[in-house]
Amino acid sequence: MDSHSFSLMFAAFLLATLAVKLWLSARHVRHVALHRNAVPEQFAAKIPLPAHQKAADYTIAKTKLKIVLLVVNAVTLIGFTLLGGLQWLSTTLVASVGTGMSYQIALIVAVALISGLIDLPFDYYKQFRLEDRFGFNKMSPSLFFSDLVKSTFIGALIGLPLLWITLTLMEKAGPLWWLYAWLLWCGFQVFMLGFYQSLIAPLFNKFTPLADESLKQRIEGLMKRVGFASKGLFVMDGSRRSAHGNAYFSGFGAAKRIVFFDTLLSRLAPNEIEAVLAHELGHFKLNHVIQRVGVMFAISLAFLALLGWLKTQAWFYAGLGVTPLMQGSNDAMALILFMFVLPVFTFLFSPLLSITSRKNEFEADAFAAKHSNSQDLISALVKLYEDNASTLTPDPLHSAFYDSHPPASVRVQKLLGA
Repeated sequence: MDSHSFSLMFAAFLLATLAVKLWLSARHVRHVALHRNAVPEQFAAKIPLPAHQKAADYTIAKTKLKIVLLVVNAVTLIGFTLLGGLQWLSTTLVASVGTGMSYQIALIVAVALISGLIDLPFDYYKQFRLEDRFGFNKMSPSLFFSDLVKSTFIGALIGLPLLWITLTLMEKAGPLWWLYAWLLWCGFQVFMLGFYQSLIAPLFNKFTPLADESLKQRIEGLMKRVGFASKGLFVMDGSRRSAHGNAYFSGFGAAKRIVFFDTLLSRLAPNEIEAVLAHELGHFKLNHVIQRVGVMFAISLAFLALLGWLKTQAWFYAGLGVTPLMQGSNDAMALILFMFVLPVFTFLFSPLLSITSRKNEFEADAFAAKHSNSQDLISALVKLYEDNASTLTPDPLHSAFYDSHPPASVRVQKLLGA
């Protein structure tokens, strides 16, 4: 393939992907607005019309913001690639630091910082305008920027050494560098799965042991019934940042922990909390977590192998507006370009991943109905949909592309038949 053909292919896929995303978002807005003034019949007895309308307005506001972001991100991507932004940045850095490892790391850091600065106003608007408008924001501007500084520092502390090792492998490990890089990435992911909760999460939130003894006994009884061993039950101060609620477990082996948002505990009854946790435990007992990790590892191996080939092709660089360095390594540039173009060429396959995810959700719901009470899970789901202002009437096609969970009406109908 020559560079001109690849440029045309990239531009065509980018425009097609953007058009599909904008079309899906417009469909979603119209569909939610069309059903705004009537609660679906199966929820009419439990969710009042004002709550349903709030969810519709919240969904429409988020989708409209997403539409703006889609356009901004597409323009940014074109600016970095076809309009020469990356080439200018590369030339500037080569003149400043040369073509060695310092240049490669500086190039990736510069692109990350520029992308982050472009996203920052939208993140701020979402948190302090959109979320605040609907009563979900509990964060102060000082906490917002404190989190930003912390996450940037931690990202650099962990990411820069990994980046250096990866670039070194790309340069010195030969044609199979991508296999060694994949092993490194897998090891890092396993490490994070095991230790994120104990090492990093406490830097952002406070975790305290669950103090409610009756609820603790109920949950321990559930864990005993399903054969799940946990290192502890913890409550996270999620209300410090948001009114949204959730529950999850982290780690593996003897280090598994169960974490409840305090917002979840304040809203649900003990039997409903048990049902929600039974659903989450279902993912573990049915090996969904292992399956997802396995799929993620397999896909990443295929993509790294593809990158291993692409980084040797001159048309890959030239077709995206970059002149490869004649002296010095192009590995950092290859990584950046690959991360830029991958979503453009893979978005249309999104529904295929959603199919498996939704199947897993149905299976976890069935597991929860078996080991707790299906009516309790239905009641909990309805409360969570209402409290989180999640629309009960998503556009089906938009949902197929973007939602890993089935629509509320479908989940409830399945549970009623469980």
